[in-house]
Amino acid sequence: MSNYYERVYEVVAQIPEGRVTTYGAIARYLGIASAARMVGHALNNSAETNIPAHRVVNRNGELTGRAHFPGDTMRERLQQEGVVFVDEYRVKLEAHQWDPNNKL
Repeated sequence: MSNYYERVYEVVAQIPEGRVTTYGAIARYLGIASAARMVGHALNNSAETNIPAHRVVNRNGELTGRAHFPGDTMRERLQQEGVVFVDEYRVKLEAHQWDPNNKL
């Protein structure tokens, strides 16, 4: 596992229940603003890390990572945490966004 992946996992582990952040916000926090896709790659390899990867969405609040969860698990977990959706697979970012750049 690369050091970058470990750093991504450290940030994701701190996302509070009921909140979400974006791939881009994590990349900016890690100092590589153009590396949002790398954040996604790190999360795709996070199955054994026990981090709340379901709390990471794209810049529009869409659950683009849902293909890496069985069934509709990503959406179900967020709903259980009280996250509000504006449509089937898009969260209400303005109500639930957590930005590591402002919080860590």
